[in-house]
Amino acid sequence: MTITGIDSTGQSAGGHAALPNREAGAEDLDAELIALESEVAATPVAVKPAARAVPDRAAEERGPTRWWRALKWRDALVILSFVAIALFLTAPLWLNLDHDLRDDPQDQAFFEWMLAHGARVLTDGAYPFFSDRMNYPDGVNMMANTSVLAVSLPMTPITLMFGPHVAFNVFLTMALACTGASWYLVLSRQFVASRLAAWVGALFCTFAPSMVSHAGGHPNIVSQFLVPLIIWRTLALRTPGRAVRGGLILAGLLVWQAFINLEVLFMAAVGLGVFCAIMAVARRRAHPGEIRTFLRGLGVAGSVTLAVLAYPLSVQFFGPQSYEGLAPFVRHFGADLASFTAYAQRSIAAQGQATPGLAQNPSEENAFFGWGLVILFFGLLFWMRRTAAVVALGGIAVLFAAMSLGPRIYLRGINTGIPGVWSVLHNVPVLNSAVPTRWAMAIAPVIGIVLALGVQRGIDLVRTQPTTRGPVRVAMITAVVMALVPLVPTPLTTKPMEPVPDFVTSGAWREYVDDNHTVVALPLPDSSYPDPLRWSAYTQQDMRIAGAYALLPSQNPLDPTDRTALFSPPWRPTSGLMASIKQGNPIPEITDTRREMALADLRFWKAGVVVLAPQDRDDEMLLVMTDLLGFQPTWTGGAWVWNVRSLVDDPSAALTAANAR
Repeated sequence: MTITGIDSTGQSAGGHAALPNREAGAEDLDAELIALESEVAATPVAVKPAARAVPDRAAEERGPTRWWRALKWRDALVILSFVAIALFLTAPLWLNLDHDLRDDPQDQAFFEWMLAHGARVLTDGAYPFFSDRMNYPDGVNMMANTSVLAVSLPMTPITLMFGPHVAFNVFLTMALACTGASWYLVLSRQFVASRLAAWVGALFCTFAPSMVSHAGGHPNIVSQFLVPLIIWRTLALRTPGRAVRGGLILAGLLVWQAFINLEVLFMAAVGLGVFCAIMAVARRRAHPGEIRTFLRGLGVAGSVTLAVLAYPLSVQFFGPQSYEGLAPFVRHFGADLASFTAYAQRSIAAQGQATPGLAQNPSEENAFFGWGLVILFFGLLFWMRRTAAVVALGGIAVLFAAMSLGPRIYLRGINTGIPGVWSVLHNVPVLNSAVPTRWAMAIAPVIGIVLALGVQRGIDLVRTQPTTRGPVRVAMITAVVMALVPLVPTPLTTKPMEPVPDFVTSGAWREYVDDNHTVVALPLPDSSYPDPLRWSAYTQQDMRIAGAYALLPSQNPLDPTDRTALFSPPWRPTSGLMASIKQGNPIPEITDTRREMALADLRFWKAGVVVLAPQDRDDEMLLVMTDLLGFQPTWTGGAWVWNVRSLVDDPSAALTAANAR
């Protein structure tokens, strides 16, 4: 049944009670889940032509029209609008291929490396769930990180032909465009009758402040094109007689999403679980057999999904380099209460001005809805409060907002001392791997659906109340414009990217490194210096590197039971020394003890060559590394190079001031 906001009560186009079509009701989402119970339902004015309200017999004999076959030129224009907006946002990356993202270059380098990993899985037959191409010799658990295999594998041709840097731009742009198209098609075919209403809702779901914020470095998070499909197919499990078919379709979507981003899947599952539980209670008397049908289909979907994901998840939670929850300081990253009415940096209302204390960084502006949208959202909830589905959506939004505040509630950067809902949840297994502030991000789809339903409700009132058509139209347009225009996003900000040294691009590194040795960059890669990840990705991961920017177990020697995740490998003397110099700290005295530790580190990493590319404080690192090794480097391919392969392979070699070469 198509949502009209008026036909949901059973009124025919002529205003007379029509006999319910039970077969159609079983096929589609029924009115209480997807329609609004309009107060004007009893009006005799037709919302749809009679031919649409009561399908002709010939159409019934032909069977239902597939939604993808019913696409019109208006639908094509809407989809093109999402492509155009996605290109507008990512234009700085496309117009400047020698640039990377200003606010989150480390995650861009990380995903470029992941795209190269996906290509290597197909070209070299590499094991997909673990890699030693980074953080050698310990390696990286790809399931415990966001490996985006569902994207990197099909994008292999692009990665191989144009390189991982261009592939990243394609990934980010298509993630936004496909998410918008998916939301529009599901909203327009399953939730509302008006294309305009579906477009407004899909626009917000796709380009909400949180989505634009995460577009600055997290293409895995903005790849939400499967979320509306998962919502649609989950609600469709209530269709009698199709438990196996519906369950298998949903299972396929769940598995697909699991290999894009598990965090988004988990949040969608929580939201759908709460919604379905509320609706089951609200509809238990009118539809007594619905719960049983739904659970049967859900059982099929859950069983198949768990069977397919059993091995990958076992690698994630119990495999090598797995961890147990995020670090405590990350689990306390909550959304500031004041951020819900503030405007994000990448919106025309803020014009790039920072909001100090309201977000951890520019890529985590997860709330930032602005006063106008907050007022409009609660106004729509009040207006449509007689519909259980809308009340359930409002409850989910409030729940997610409460969870996003973290263990302690902050207001404008000040700890109020008031415990939040997350204070009793952040130590729960699985939940301890979630960043609380991102629950605010999950509010955006809820708001988008409510916006679509609200616009549909307004359109129905305009059609059915000719005497108030003008005021209703003006009020609807004014409210939507005042709420959404300040949130219009601005293009992503970029900066010149450090070029990959000729030492890497020319293949000169192969003279020093084989399958048993690694490249050690100074400083070792971490969140502040991710460039070596891009070097490895450029070589299609033929180059194996020491160090990493990834989620890895802490391996705390003072507490062997602590396996919480860090964003870099465990500390080692040489990596810590170089990171300290990079940060501008004084250079310590180089003693024989430090030389012994440096040699031990190089042997641990199985270093074949140490490389220092031009960067801030490279002179200091050059002097220190030369003093540690006792010999001068050579300038090769735009980088300083120390050949340490023979030193590492000789067990009798030692580094001391007395025998320095």
